[in-house]
Amino acid sequence: MDPKKGINYLVDNKLLEWSSQPIAEFLYKEEGLNKTAIGDFLGDREEIHLQTLKAFVELHEFSNLNLVQALRQFLWSFRLPGEAQKIDRMMEAFATRYCDCNTDVFQSTDTCYILSFAIIMLNTSLHNPNVKDKTTLERFISMNRGINNGGDLPNELLTKLYDSIHSEPFKIPEDDGNDLTHTFFNPDREGWLLKLGGRVKTWKRRWFILTDNCLYYFEYTTDKEPRGIIPLENLCVREVPYQRKPYCLELYNPNKQKIKACKTETDGRVVEGKHQSYTICAVTAEERDSWIEAIRASITKDPFYDLVSIRKKKVINQAPQD
Repeated sequence: MDPKKGINYLVDNKLLEWSSQPIAEFLYKEEGLNKTAIGDFLGDREEIHLQTLKAFVELHEFSNLNLVQALRQFLWSFRLPGEAQKIDRMMEAFATRYCDCNTDVFQSTDTCYILSFAIIMLNTSLHNPNVKDKTTLERFISMNRGINNGGDLPNELLTKLYDSIHSEPFKIPEDDGNDLTHTFFNPDREGWLLKLGGRVKTWKRRWFILTDNCLYYFEYTTDKEPRGIIPLENLCVREVPYQRKPYCLELYNPNKQKIKACKTETDGRVVEGKHQSYTICAVTAEERDSWIEAIRASITKDPFYDLVSIRKKKVINQAPQD
């Protein structure tokens, strides 16, 4: 269910008051709520959502916690959404609350904001098996130089934060249910397309869903689990000519490496895909171009990096000059 519709249902049936504080307390304290839905509701930019986010964050008590401890608590209470603007608002609210609870740790909320993202990215670097180049303590310290209003944070503080993440990754809440249907509530695009087989070059009609920087394909629209998943990170898309199939697009790795994808075999086994590229056919040129545009919009860098880059420039530009 759409979280807005869920809250509206409770309000309409006089089970909840349409006000930021009671809504925030409901989202924070009620057990069994979908953590992804909580994140989506809190990330909306309408005024009631912004007020609820502020009230929700203020229900967290961060006093005398180091930044990693506070982030563990905060990131367990909901699932961080994927949109950069939502992430920005939520992490800004977190940084403000943390600095209010710990007035003598950082010189500004910008410092807290930047370091929080650095910690989240460090967690990914150290604990994601797909990341081969692991961030060292020395690199972590170096990448955070000058973020404290132009000055450096103590190495002792950064070392303590690094060691905490190194020894224990963040626990990300997993929602109830054992299928992927919650992923596809608000896809960027969906529709029927023809997909060319990798080993056996035959065309098969598949239902495609584009969401969360991945392209999923299903045999039927009613299937709960996809036949295949194509992560779009580091891929490119282009229009390609194909004999007797005039409206084709191709997903490919510009480094000419095998695409890291997976598919489900007929016996139920999940295996690694063996495609160097994926050729997909639409019914019309307009539909093909629309899919290409949507896929290109989805193939983006991690929004964390863009957000941190913008904030670092702000801090450096505001630093007092000698």
